[in-house]
Amino acid sequence: MTDAPHVCFDRILPKDLMRPHRRERGPDGADRAISPIGKAWMNGTTLTVRFLEGTPAQQTKAREQAAWWQAACNISFDFGNHPNADLRVSFDPTDGAWSYVGTDNKGIPSNEATMNLGFLDGGTAGHEFGHAIGLAHEHSNPEGGIQWNEPVVIAALAGPPNRWDEAKVRHNVFMKYAVDQIKGTQFDPDSIMLYAFPATWTLNGVATHANDDLSSLDKAFVAGAAMYPKGAPVVTDAATLTVDGPKVEGSIGAAGEEDLYAFDVASDGLYEVTTRGSTDVYLSLFGPNSDTDLVGEDDDSGYGVNARVRAGLTPGRYVAQVRHYRPSGTGAYSIRVRRR
Repeated sequence: MTDAPHVCFDRILPKDLMRPHRRERGPDGADRAISPIGKAWMNGTTLTVRFLEGTPAQQTKAREQAAWWQAACNISFDFGNHPNADLRVSFDPTDGAWSYVGTDNKGIPSNEATMNLGFLDGGTAGHEFGHAIGLAHEHSNPEGGIQWNEPVVIAALAGPPNRWDEAKVRHNVFMKYAVDQIKGTQFDPDSIMLYAFPATWTLNGVATHANDDLSSLDKAFVAGAAMYPKGAPVVTDAATLTVDGPKVEGSIGAAGEEDLYAFDVASDGLYEVTTRGSTDVYLSLFGPNSDTDLVGEDDDSGYGVNARVRAGLTPGRYVAQVRHYRPSGTGAYSIRVRRR
């Protein structure tokens, strides 16, 4: 009996199982790599990466394939012995291949891996770094979703090289894919974010093939307005907010636009960043003195469709990132920060 295919399923935190996902349509109805809403880093971010183990050859391959994304969009990686690295990579051959998605990585305890490269077939490392910058898996079904042959998938993933019990399969495969479905659309069959699985895993004979490099649509999506465009504003261009100062008027003027606001906190306390207006925005707050340490994020906890992040802050500089909740959405809003 042959081993099951090497597979990866992006690790979705329990609170996100019902969160909608960002998508972008390409030519002929093909969906480009999808990104869970609220998981993107700030445009222009440099992510620090530390290897927890691995041979020189393994580490070299990981660096080389991470660089594919760096070449395609406005995000970069700094590999080194960073004690508080944003991404921490292990190479445990008994734990398969996986990664947390985007800013979820910052919620993982600093002594734990955020990515595992238990095998390095083809473009596996490139695929996992795609998750790390905020991309989810691509999948499709014109009738509403992949029709999994559950007993077959459970049995296959119980064996090597994945060795998952039924609970892990149900959480990482069936539950996650039921949520992430892109209904009634086609996927990009060449995307590196599409992992191969055989027709025997589905009831309707759907199968996929392995892709070992970024597709043209992968590159177009991550370089587009919804993710990390090279010509867009970065954190050094952030507009200024003043604690307990007047509200600042803003506008999402183009689909996928990201607005950035910076403010300084002088003393410990409870602070609140809020938006107002009829535009449905998504708010993420980073800091102190860090472009990658996520303090909090929110969609509709404010008035109506407005966002609110309330948190205890320590002295330092903070950056608020504002995006429209819908990738194609535009509209005006205001933002302010107050001490409570």
